[in-house]
Amino acid sequence: MKRTFMPQNDADRLLWLQNFSGKLAGYQVKYNLSAADIARVAASFLVFNYWVNYVNQFKEFVSKLTRYRTELTSGVPAGGSASVEPVPPSLGVAPPPVDPGIFVFVSALAQTIKANINYTVADGKDLGLEGEEVAQDNVNDMKPLIQLRLVNGGHPEIVWKRKSADGIDIYVDRGAGSFVFLATDTVPNYTDTFTLPAGAAVWKYRCIYRIDDAPVGQWSDTISITVSGV
Repeated sequence: MKRTFMPQNDADRLLWLQNFSGKLAGYQVKYNLSAADIARVAASFLVFNYWVNYVNQFKEFVSKLTRYRTELTSGVPAGGSASVEPVPPSLGVAPPPVDPGIFVFVSALAQTIKANINYTVADGKDLGLEGEEVAQDNVNDMKPLIQLRLVNGGHPEIVWKRKSADGIDIYVDRGAGSFVFLATDTVPNYTDTFTLPAGAAVWKYRCIYRIDDAPVGQWSDTISITVSGV
């Protein structure tokens, strides 16, 4: 077990940094924080928020692109409809860059606050600096436990828990007898919006965790669900 206040995946880190940057100025006098450090934290949040959103949207684009390419080469499953040609994401102009090592800097600043003689647990909870004990997962043993349910008019939703991973890779077999990449999901849960077949069909799914942009651990058990567009 370890005690930490810093989340281990981008989605939770983004929420943590949003809270920290939004409240930090209110503690400037009490903890003798410089205006430059407060401004750097605020700028870091804007940059991190932009690029996390961009990466997530780009991954979704790659997923759609892979599906589109598969349809071009192998055709559309019986009863399905062809995908629309995917369009690359566009989030507008990126905010001005900041120095590398955003979380090295904010972690050091957070430790400086916690070491201050005026530090209180109440302040720490408000700023997100009071960590909880969490178990360290052995990445080699990590195995997603997934469930399926039908939502939004009969589309499968893959229900999963992140644990200490950054996300999960999802693969699907829509009756072809082999699994193809569907998507990388970083925020549970994931809804498969692929066009439902005209009649009943069995779709199978399996998943594997991701940490630092690489798959880790073991594959989940393969699970299946019956879908129908009728």
